[in-house]
Amino acid sequence: MSIKKYGTAHWEGSLKQGKGVVSTESGALKENPYGFNTRFEDQPGTNPEELIGAAHASCYSMALSMILGEASLEPKRIDTKATVTLEQDDSGFTVTAIHLETEAEVPGASQSDFDDATQKAKEGCPISKLFNAKITLDAKLAS
Repeated sequence: MSIKKYGTAHWEGSLKQGKGVVSTESGALKENPYGFNTRFEDQPGTNPEELIGAAHASCYSMALSMILGEASLEPKRIDTKATVTLEQDDSGFTVTAIHLETEAEVPGASQSDFDDATQKAKEGCPISKLFNAKITLDAKLAS
């Protein structure tokens, strides 16, 4: 089985003065502005790093739900934040790390079951498999 989804970006102008918009096939993002100022100067709009973070957090949460389900555990909720670190080095900018923070309410789950599932989700999530960056995880089982 092969699934293909797409996103688009439109850019006009130079790096610092230019601007662009990003959209997704589903319409979840529709001509959201992005540019140097939204990436490096905290101006309103989006940037590649937060989009990667959102993609990773959503993929990880779905993977965790699947793995818990395989253990006959159904999560009531899973909340995940993915913090993407962009650092400048001699060769330019590199995404060096992604830190996942997740909290889940999973009736009937032991801490051991939960810890095992969170690690499997971190390693098996398709978006995790994309990155060369170090991926770390803090996971909390809520009661």
